[in-house]
Amino acid sequence: MTSTIPVISIHPIEGLPEILPGDDLPGLLAGALGRMSFSLADGDVIVVAQKVVSKAEGARVALEAVEPTPETRRWAEQWDKDPRMVELVLRETRRIVRRERGLIISETRHGFVCANAGIDLSNSGGKDLAILLPEDSDRSAGQIRQRLAEKAGAEAPGGPEAGAGAGAGAGAAPGGGFRKNTPDIAVIVSDTFGRPWRVGLTQVALGVAGLAPLLDLRDSPDVDGRTLHATIIAVADELACAADLVCGKIARVPAAVIRGYRFERPREEQPAGGAALIRDPEMDLFR
Repeated sequence: MTSTIPVISIHPIEGLPEILPGDDLPGLLAGALGRMSFSLADGDVIVVAQKVVSKAEGARVALEAVEPTPETRRWAEQWDKDPRMVELVLRETRRIVRRERGLIISETRHGFVCANAGIDLSNSGGKDLAILLPEDSDRSAGQIRQRLAEKAGAEAPGGPEAGAGAGAGAGAAPGGGFRKNTPDIAVIVSDTFGRPWRVGLTQVALGVAGLAPLLDLRDSPDVDGRTLHATIIAVADELACAADLVCGKIARVPAAVIRGYRFERPREEQPAGGAALIRDPEMDLFR
């Protein structure tokens, strides 16, 4: 009897160099996959760490160029923090959710609620160099998806001479279709977030392209025939976490391919992109 439960595999994309502003990140990912003799296929999900996306897009700030206000200096000194970092966090913050014991939990201008407005100094590629979140993570995911699919199609048998045409389903790019032989892939831009009621960090999807970020099971029957009323699965976050099992800050592997997960394609009537994972203020019980 054949099981209907998908079996997935997770493949780290190794061998990427230090990413610098202006680098062709999709090209570097495609090159690394080529050296691994790994060909992208329909249904693959590529998860890419936010940090390398931000680096390639030049979303970084040298702390020496940041001038803290007197108020910021006083607060930073109280908690033994770098006032330049604190100032930068406040600049990237739309709303302070909580500021206590030297920790700033803020809502970024993108709508994400996280520590330090998502700004990070680790693995930044330079001393006192801060990495910001991408300007638009959904746009970044879409651009990586398009370029990766096109590169994979160009390198496949038949290559670009296979002709251009509208791709099926998620393979069709806005403003123009993928080539016929390009794989129908999805891309997630992921980042590390803490959780207010649980210990430890986990991954979340900031940007999503090519797959529905949420699996809405409401009105579906459970195994006992009862109707589900509130079950919406954050599959993009779950895939981001799965990829992190073979990636991570210490391993210096910023991307992975998940193969075998049968994801839903975005539909016009459903929320799309990583923005769909942000809870609406009117549904937030703690705001």
